[in-house]
Amino acid sequence: MEPFKPDSHFLIELANTKMPFGKFKGTFLIDLPEYYLVWYKNKGFPKGKLGLMMESIFEIKRNGLEHLIYKLKTF
Repeated sequence: MEPFKPDSHFLIELANTKMPFGKFKGTFLIDLPEYYLVWYKNKGFPKGKLGLMMESIFEIKRNGLEHLIYKLKTF
């Protein structure tokens, strides 16, 4: 079995993508409050790339790995 290799381009994009709509429009996905991501987890994440990114952020935050994404943010 081949070891998992994270996609660095996806992680960089994940760190620098902002929420395109709603209450937190313009907020970096990594900065979304955890309760908001939990709400989406229960309701269902949006379809497509945004949903994949939000679900990834949810898992990153759930596992306490935000510091890895913050290092990739370009301000």
